Amino acid sequence: MKELNIGSSKVRVRATPLALLFYKQEFGTDLLGDLLKMQDIGADLSKMDSIAFLQLTWAMAKADAFGNGQFPSFVEWIAGLESIDFSDPDFMQGMLEEAMAGFFRAGGKASDGANTAGK
Repeated sequence: MKELNIGSSKVRVRATPLALLFYKQEFGTDLLGDLLKMQDIGADLSKMDSIAFLQLTWAMAKADAFGNGQFPSFVEWIAGLESIDFSDPDFMQGMLEEAMAGFFRAGGKASDGANTAGK
C-alpha cells in the first residue's frame, strides 16, 4: 500500500487482484496491458496518457478501500480532485512502484513488506 498526494488530496492505493477486476469492469481493458504500454513514456513524454494514469490510480484506490463502503465511480472520483500535477515525481513514481511491486512481485519488493516466500 502507498499513500499518494494528488493535488491537495491524499489517496491510498494498493495493487491487488481486486484492482485488476475493478479496472476491467470500469474501463473494459486489461490493467496490466495498459500498464505495460506506459513503460515507454520515460523516453518520449508525448506517449503519455494522463487518463490511463488516473484510471490505474483509481482502480488501486478502489481496491485499497474495498469493504469500507461505497467508492465513487471514476468520473465522481476525478470530479473530487481539485488539481493534479503530473510533473510531481512522487505521485508518478509512487503509483508505478506500487503497481510494479504488486503485479510483478518477482521484480520488486512489495510496498507493504508482504513479498515473502510461499505467497
